[in-house]
Amino acid sequence: MKFLFTLSFVLLCSNASFAEGFNLALTPDIAMVDKDTKIEGAVIGVCSENPQSAFALGFVNGSTGDSQGLSLAFIANYSDNYSGAQIGFVNYNKGSFFGFQWGAGNYTQKLKGLQLGLVNFAETADQGVQIGIINIIQQNPWFEEFPQSLALAFPIVNWKFN
Repeated sequence: MKFLFTLSFVLLCSNASFAEGFNLALTPDIAMVDKDTKIEGAVIGVCSENPQSAFALGFVNGSTGDSQGLSLAFIANYSDNYSGAQIGFVNYNKGSFFGFQWGAGNYTQKLKGLQLGLVNFAETADQGVQIGIINIIQQNPWFEEFPQSLALAFPIVNWKFN
């Protein structure tokens, strides 16, 4: 029975249409699907990296290009531009982020959404709220535009709304 299940799984995974909707990855280079292929479905792995519109579950989840979905990581999520939710110990987005980041440390270049964590950092925010111990929106005036903006750095809560 195990043999039939394993054989069925291997045959199913070798089907190209299935493979583009699902990825299993040990590393970005050791995976069912090439790391440049967009995944529209689910990604499960130790360390994965794909452009995606997917649910990602792993120790380290990487999303390249313009990606969206839900990324749950035991250690870290990283992305170029992301829309959706990133939940992990550390969440790092090097471009625009729209949605919800929840972790011990959250970073994004441009925030439009909510960061919830111990340390939250955004270089700038269009419409963003940070809740945590240390909250920094680098391009945020010190009380000059209150109530639309709070401060550059503020404990417990910080925000900016354009």
